Amino acid sequence: MDILGFETAVNAWQLALLTAISAAVGVLGGLVGLALGTIRLPALLLLGVPAPLAAGTNILVSTLSAATGAVRHLRAGRVDWSIVRLMGIPSVVGALGGGLFASRVDERLLIGLAGAFVVWQGTEFLIRARLARLSAAKGRGPVTAGRVVSEGGIGFTIGLLGGAVGLILGSIRLPAMVRFLGIDARTAAGTNLTIGFFLGTAGFVGHGLRGDLDVPLLVLMGSAGMAGSLYGATLTGRVKPDRLLKVMGVVLLAVGLLLLWRAVAG
Repeated sequence: MDILGFETAVNAWQLALLTAISAAVGVLGGLVGLALGTIRLPALLLLGVPAPLAAGTNILVSTLSAATGAVRHLRAGRVDWSIVRLMGIPSVVGALGGGLFASRVDERLLIGLAGAFVVWQGTEFLIRARLARLSAAKGRGPVTAGRVVSEGGIGFTIGLLGGAVGLILGSIRLPAMVRFLGIDARTAAGTNLTIGFFLGTAGFVGHGLRGDLDVPLLVLMGSAGMAGSLYGATLTGRVKPDRLLKVMGVVLLAVGLLLLWRAVAG
């Protein structure tokens, strides 16, 4: 189908459905601090969008959504810039490396490992929300050499995996922030979206240079995702930490199962 001189791989009803899905995913992602490209990507693929176009379009939509949500969190003071630096820079480096060497590793194995980890973290979040115990109550603590190494290592590893599978993978980075770094779930949401923006921008470079973009899909899904993410981010400050953990747990569990399904289905 041709729209204003730009070709799209879907027809009118598919375009409308994908736009609605992107808006809904944006609201949920803005609330919990995830770009949730792992939900958009399967939707694109299930509706017949070719894999290269789906991957390139999805990662930029995720980046735009992450940027919009991050701005709202930043204004509310829910972004920890020290973590953005210490975890974000290694994440970008890892993403670039993962993209370069992705063809040498079995993609289904990578996606399956990511899915298993996300399912485990989602289940743990649900348990912790039920018990109303939040590790963030301890505070982040002083910045030590060990903490710098741990944050950088976590960021690099997640970036490497994300670059290899073509996803921002904030669904792995977010629980790592809460579990291993001990920061408040609301601050983790804003910080994760900020890192996701930088990571997604780096990951998109390769797709953009290869022309892996469906412009009509990008414009409509990107606009809807940004609007949804902005609204979702405004809801974060109104949700209690234990309830936010519960929502995060449900979302992570769903995303993890989607990744596992994608790994099995190929």
